[in-house]
Amino acid sequence: MKKLLYLSILLIISCKSENKSGNPSEEEKDRETFIANVHVQTILEDDSLSVRAIEVIGNNLAFAGNNGVYGLYNAAEGSWKTNVQEYNGTTPEFRAVASTANDFFMLSVGNPALLYKTGENGQMELVYKEENEKVFYDALAFWNDQEGIAIGDPTDKCLSVIITRDGGQTWKKLDCSILPETEEGEAAFAASNSNIAIQGNNTWILSGGMKSRVFYSPNKGKSWEVFDTPLVQGNATTGGYSMDFYNESIGIIIGGDYTAPEENSRNKVITRDGGRTWKLVGEGKEPGYKSGVRYLPNSGGDEVIAIGFTGISYSKDAGESWVKLSDESFYTLRFVNDSTAYAAGKGRIAMVKFN
Repeated sequence: MKKLLYLSILLIISCKSENKSGNPSEEEKDRETFIANVHVQTILEDDSLSVRAIEVIGNNLAFAGNNGVYGLYNAAEGSWKTNVQEYNGTTPEFRAVASTANDFFMLSVGNPALLYKTGENGQMELVYKEENEKVFYDALAFWNDQEGIAIGDPTDKCLSVIITRDGGQTWKKLDCSILPETEEGEAAFAASNSNIAIQGNNTWILSGGMKSRVFYSPNKGKSWEVFDTPLVQGNATTGGYSMDFYNESIGIIIGGDYTAPEENSRNKVITRDGGRTWKLVGEGKEPGYKSGVRYLPNSGGDEVIAIGFTGISYSKDAGESWVKLSDESFYTLRFVNDSTAYAAGKGRIAMVKFN
C-alpha cells in the first residue's frame, strides 16, 4: 500500500498546474455575483482523525493528520488511498503539508520534529529531524520546486525557521543572528498550516500568543524584519491564527482566542502595503475566533472565507462585514477554484461548493 500511495502521489503531482505567483492569471475574470450559500459534501469520514493540513494538487487533495495518517484523494475517481507513517514505533501528528512538482511533504509537531518527502523507494523518506524539548513546527510552504520553508515555535531566542534550496532533500535551520528576536511567550499556532504566506520572493510569517506580529522576508528567507499588529495578544491562546495574501500588497489575518470563540474584538486585520502596517476590520462584529482564512481566487482581494470549529463565514468587502454561511465545523480550507474548495477538521474532510 505504501508503494501504491507513493506512486499515486507522484502521478497526481506530475499533473499539477497552478499559478504560484498569486497574481491574476490571463483567465481571471471579474466576479459578477457574491456568495449566498455553501454546500458541504463529506468525502472522508473517520472519528479518530484530526486534520489541520491539506494540499490541493490540481483538482485532487493530499493530507496528513494525527495518528500518522496521510493520504491522497483522486477527484476524478472519487477514491482515497491512505496510509500510516510510523517512527520508532510511534505515530507522529502532522499539521503541515506542502508539495512541489515532484514531491509531497509532511511535517510533524512535537519532539522530535519529523519532515518527510516522497522517497525513491516507494515510501516516505525522512529528510529532516530535530530533537529539542521546545521543538514544535507549525507550517510548511514552497517558493518554487527547489526552495521551501517551514516555521515553528522558538527553541532559542527566535522563531524556528528551516529552509531547503535543493528540492527538499536537505534542510538547514536559520541562525537567530539573521532573524528578529522573539519576545517572551511569542510563538505560532499549528491550527491550519497557514502561518506562512508567499507571493513571489516575499514571505510573511505570523506569530501569536503573548505577542502577535508579522515577520517579513523580501528575498526567500535571506533577511528578515518584523512588524507589529493591533491583534489581541497577551495570553498564550490569543493572536493571529491564520494569514493569507492575495498579492504582494493585500493580505489578511484572522484569529482571536480559541478558548473564548465568541470574542470578536481585535481578531481581524488587513494590510494594503505588503504587511508593514495592519488595520483592524470588522471590529466588534462576527465572526469571532477562526483558525483559517483564505481569499477567494479571482476576487480582487475583496472576498474572503473564514473557517473554524464555529462555522464558515464570508466577507465580500475585504473583511469589513461578514455573513455566516454555515455552522459546519472545520479547521482548514484550500481553494481549487473560485467556487470549490476542500476543507478538513475533526473526523472528516469535505468538498465545499460556494454559490
